[in-house]
Amino acid sequence: MKLQIEKAIYGGAGLAHRTDGESVFVPFVLPGELAEVQIQQHKKNFEEASLLQVLKDSEDRVQPACPHFGECGGCHYQHAQYPAQVKMKASILQEALERAGLSALPEIQSHTAAAWAYRNRMRLRIEEVDSILRAGYNRRGTNEFLAIQECPITVPLLWRAAQSLLQVATENTAVKRWLGNAVEAEFFTTADEKRLQMTVFVRKDQPGLASLCDHMKQFVPELVGAGTSLLKLAGPQRQVQKPRPLESWGAQGLSYPAGNEDYWVSRGAFFQVNRFLIEELVRIVATNRIGQLAWDLYAGVGLFSRALAKTFQQVVAVEAAATDLISSFKGTGRRAVEATTVEFLRQAVVQRERPQLIVVDPPRVGVGAEVCSLLARVSAPELVYVSCDPVTLARDLKMLLDAGYKLEELHLVDLFPQTFHLETIVVLRR
Repeated sequence: MKLQIEKAIYGGAGLAHRTDGESVFVPFVLPGELAEVQIQQHKKNFEEASLLQVLKDSEDRVQPACPHFGECGGCHYQHAQYPAQVKMKASILQEALERAGLSALPEIQSHTAAAWAYRNRMRLRIEEVDSILRAGYNRRGTNEFLAIQECPITVPLLWRAAQSLLQVATENTAVKRWLGNAVEAEFFTTADEKRLQMTVFVRKDQPGLASLCDHMKQFVPELVGAGTSLLKLAGPQRQVQKPRPLESWGAQGLSYPAGNEDYWVSRGAFFQVNRFLIEELVRIVATNRIGQLAWDLYAGVGLFSRALAKTFQQVVAVEAAATDLISSFKGTGRRAVEATTVEFLRQAVVQRERPQLIVVDPPRVGVGAEVCSLLARVSAPELVYVSCDPVTLARDLKMLLDAGYKLEELHLVDLFPQTFHLETIVVLRR
């Protein structure tokens, strides 16, 4: 079947329509291309197809840089020139907002950096294949293991560390036996690649981490700390229970320099993954904002709180799992609160507190209806929303705009080149 690709849609596919009007999602295509496809699955409102061949190329098509592209589930856009990737994401963002009923949108300001070797964190599956330990990801669209030889979107140190782990297993029988208990391994490094943390996720609690790290340190002197976590997988979908920390070696985390600050990031704690754009994120959120009181909700390790503390007399940083935040965000005018955003806002509404600025940086599910309602009642004159999902962002923005806010600025920050994922920062004012 031949189809004309109309546009890119959120999720990585291109959209086409059959002659009967049925929507078809096609991977690895670009807007304007003519493609020969084969229907693979029939869904309720659309069909999924596989790409057989591109009959008419877009001028934006390029040769993918990674030999695993197409098989690996990690990347979606390596077949597109980088400027075209950003253009597709801007179009997807615009459409998501318009679909939610938002109109008269400000111009999207795009912020980009290097499109390769940007990820400061990598999490790999560990599997034994033909009696040899291999590292890899999930095969695209499945939970099958795909062994990989390289990952060009990650910081070079991370892949070197993964190779060293496998090399130690080849050379040391005891380490190989211990790693046979491993399910996954995660590596996290500073932007300058000078310090590295590792977490090995295991099926059962067995001593052996120290021996692995001592051997790895010969090949990866940047390794400053490591730990094991118990990871239980259930069923063919690899459903995961919350990992439980076990053994530890070396430092419990690392100090991550960004801008003029050092952020303490405990092993496994969330931190932005694009080493080239962290400072740009902070700049967009914090620059030219000044006042008496600011709230940083879903604060994480305090990425935005630290910057805001330089221009606000008091900053309250709120985080549900605030261990790192409470220990590091101290001093005059700084207060860290361990609470969910809903809990904090409910109390703030009762106490009639009103900051000049609120920053929200929720997980992919967004803030939701109750938080939007509470934010509207607090009625801060300025609200900055940082989002990693345009669909939930659009839903939340509709509620906030209906409550009286106006959308003043719209920023697309491409934290995830080669993938369909995107970060958005919106500035709302009353």
